[in-house]
Amino acid sequence: MKFIHRLQQAWTAQRSLLCVGLDPDPARLPRHLAAATHPIFEFGRAIVDATADLVCAFKPQIAYYAAARAEDQLEMTIAHIRQRHPSIPVILDAKRGDVGSTAEMYAREAFERYQADAVTVSPYLGLDSLQPFLDHADRGVIVLCRTSNPGARDVQDMESGGKKLYQLIAEKAARDWNANANVLLVVGATYPQELREIRAIVGDMPILVPGVGAQGGDVAAVLANGATADGTGLIISSSRAVLYAGGGSDYAGAARAAALKLRDEINHCRGLS
Repeated sequence: MKFIHRLQQAWTAQRSLLCVGLDPDPARLPRHLAAATHPIFEFGRAIVDATADLVCAFKPQIAYYAAARAEDQLEMTIAHIRQRHPSIPVILDAKRGDVGSTAEMYAREAFERYQADAVTVSPYLGLDSLQPFLDHADRGVIVLCRTSNPGARDVQDMESGGKKLYQLIAEKAARDWNANANVLLVVGATYPQELREIRAIVGDMPILVPGVGAQGGDVAAVLANGATADGTGLIISSSRAVLYAGGGSDYAGAARAAALKLRDEINHCRGLS
């Protein structure tokens, strides 16, 4: 089944546009996990199990696992999601982008080694760097377009032919790169006006929206500017605000409470009770 269809099913079955990002910083893990054989996995497993009924996707960030030499615990985390929560898609946040032969290895890493349903990629090197990912027609390829960080304007607002770079990326994604209907875009919640512009360019293409929570993105503005006519079309991601809502032994319960609050806020803005 194509990633887009899995995502649509999760939107409906879960009544949720919320994605929980898994960014496990060893310095911020609860102290009682220090003695665990696989502390990063145990942290992520508890968060996943506590929030799985509230989300449309999970998004592990590979850098947090790789920096801790815990790639095996990333594999364990994704395998756990597959086994215990098979209807929830997994997005590997890796932001890969390189020449074709290397891109092929990155695609194999994401889709074969880690068994991710989708992966984030950089479009800076052009189509041949994206093609190895796009060729996996059943997997999602989530292209950086208008990112949530303050420095996004440094490059993404540069103009060519009277259009800004993020607008050109959105046009190419919708017109040239989506032959397999497996392309999505990343647009930060911190840029609601740009989100509106990009939605107008790409139609119903799903958009991954980071920046809600710790980065200060406004949920109501995201929905008003980015939702499709049926009130979906978005994967609204929150990481730190959920993961570190509590730091004690009941951290998973605190994470659930934070996720529930955000899920309900999103649904309120969608007009759902």
